[in-house]
Amino acid sequence: MRGATGHGPVNLSPGAARRILLLLTATRWFPVGLVVAAITLLPLERGLSIAETMTLASVTGLVVFALELPTGGIADALGRRPVLIVAAAVQVVAAGLFVVASSFWMFAVASAAMGVFRALDSGPLEAWFVDAVHARRPGADVDRTLAHQGTVLGVSMALGALVSGGLVWWHPLRAWSALTLPFAVYTALAIVHLIMVGVLLKEARAETGEPAPSRVRAAVDSARAAPSVVAEGVQLARTNRVLRGLLLVEALWSVAMVVMESFQPIRLAELVGSEEQAGVLMGPVASAGWAVFAGGSALGALAARRWGVARAAVVTRIMHGLAAVWMGLAAGPAALVAAYLVTYGLHGTGGPLVRTLLHRESSARTRATVLSMASMTGFAAFAVASPVLGWTAEVLSTAVAMVVGGAVSVLGAWFLRAAVRSERDRLAAGMRTTRI
Repeated sequence: MRGATGHGPVNLSPGAARRILLLLTATRWFPVGLVVAAITLLPLERGLSIAETMTLASVTGLVVFALELPTGGIADALGRRPVLIVAAAVQVVAAGLFVVASSFWMFAVASAAMGVFRALDSGPLEAWFVDAVHARRPGADVDRTLAHQGTVLGVSMALGALVSGGLVWWHPLRAWSALTLPFAVYTALAIVHLIMVGVLLKEARAETGEPAPSRVRAAVDSARAAPSVVAEGVQLARTNRVLRGLLLVEALWSVAMVVMESFQPIRLAELVGSEEQAGVLMGPVASAGWAVFAGGSALGALAARRWGVARAAVVTRIMHGLAAVWMGLAAGPAALVAAYLVTYGLHGTGGPLVRTLLHRESSARTRATVLSMASMTGFAAFAVASPVLGWTAEVLSTAVAMVVGGAVSVLGAWFLRAAVRSERDRLAAGMRTTRI
């Protein structure tokens, strides 16, 4: 879910809003780093097949897709703060469910709860920040802050993954699987994030004095209006070639994400011989991956300054997809880890660039719709690609599935042509934007 417009921070400068954005990014993503690898390995260890495990990722993606716009309407009416608080609370529930899940259907419920969390959480904080900046500096590009946010996200995930590997290696509670402890700690830190959101995030809507029943009715009405918002989004994409291309980029990018997020630990487990050993190794490996991601995010701003945002996005999309192909071709653990690090670094570089291009194609009135469409497209593609590539892995091999996913994702660069032309036209017209 992408946050709605009109709910900016109360009496906060862009700098203050930026600090809140970065701090809540850290408290949001450090706990996720604890389970980034275990979320695939845990179901396998508890008896699920590769195809069943990949289907769980599809469940999460489909729930996000279904709830993206209805939750956007709720945020429009109730404000971003209450939506983010509910999201953080749902994350606590989802984390606890993963701790106790022991069958496919229990994991499916946990995955669905995680989908609800991600639908509620996937953007209102970013949109809150962008609108706050534009309130003071209209039209300013935010690629620098988004790159910094990516760096914070990457460092947080890296530290979380490193701690996760240590927890699996430590394994102090022999009554539990070694892969269970990271989820227990994740649950505790999700509670901390919930508290931080409640304390730090402020918005103007809370001070308007609008009666709560009126806001609830407005939220229900907005959720019911989701089909019309879908139609509006489709119309917007139909008439905006640049936006249409960016949405296709999001879809194909998500196919590579299946390779990076889901197949990496599975392939590593195949190469080293067990899920538990892979869990120990994935801690430092994922930590290094997210550290490289953080560095890649910092490089994104440099690449944009040198080549332009759109051209830099084209280069990173091609390189990212080819790196995912390399992951599938890697014949040993060391080669797989090397390819994984390169892929994650390029993922960090490309993310802020594409998000900046999306913000260029939106205004305060359409930002929620544009960001929701991008999120929906990505999650829908992830939901479709996960079981398809899981089936490919069962029938052929995990390596073949990874090569196919990476090769398909390279095609995303083709759909950035309109964005490159648009950027060239902007420069030819002498348009300059402030960069935050």
